[in-house]
Amino acid sequence: MKASTKVPGLLSLSLRLYLGLVLFFLYLPIAVMMIMAFNRSSLYLLPIEFDTVWFEALADNWRLIDAGVNSVALAIVNTVVATALGTAAALAMARYRFRGRTLLQLLLFPPITIPWLIIGTSMLVMFFWIGIGRGFHAMLLGHVALSLPYVIVVVGARLKSFGTGLEEAAATLGATPWQAFRRVSVPVMAPGVVAAALFAFAVSFDQFVISYFLAPPGVSTLPVEIYSSIRKGFTPEINAISTIIILVSMALMLAISRFYRFGGER
Repeated sequence: MKASTKVPGLLSLSLRLYLGLVLFFLYLPIAVMMIMAFNRSSLYLLPIEFDTVWFEALADNWRLIDAGVNSVALAIVNTVVATALGTAAALAMARYRFRGRTLLQLLLFPPITIPWLIIGTSMLVMFFWIGIGRGFHAMLLGHVALSLPYVIVVVGARLKSFGTGLEEAAATLGATPWQAFRRVSVPVMAPGVVAAALFAFAVSFDQFVISYFLAPPGVSTLPVEIYSSIRKGFTPEINAISTIIILVSMALMLAISRFYRFGGER
């Protein structure tokens, strides 16, 4: 009996140690970057001299600021469009049976698995072939195309979790289809829609390949601008703007998680 109890305990300890090492490996580079954003030395000399000089320099770096504004604007528009279209598509696939439905569901996964380099190259060729060219509209089309599978999969999983029983119960109580959708379906699938919107925003804001290929001359997003800055010579201002992005993202996630439990309860 003692031997049998020791093995699960040892396994649990090993799993927790493994999880701790994985988290340590993931978060240590982020922590170092955030600490170095407050280091006065541009060469990362130790000991650290706490200073906000790189945040002050960031305020005068209009290339990074403009690129950040472009990324946020593009991500917000992409989130609205992709979430609306993806939610409608997920609802249609979950609630209706039509010819080609299974094929469409299968076609959702290749855009997620195909390398973005190939997708970006194919979009660049196709957009020039049909006359769309490069520009904000082309980047938006590319980002929406990449975000749609994530939105459809997340919202579709949420719709499958509660089925059609609640909507049918509302209908038997006299609710019209619109009332059942507005008062039953929307509140229940809202956490899934919020999670899908966060996915769409993250995919767009972090997207490098599509933005690099489809951006017009003189316009860049934050990932492209960071890449260009690193090629010319790394500056701690990148640490500063990355720290701001991390803090804002964490604050946003905490604020949303306070109102939504993504398991479905509010």
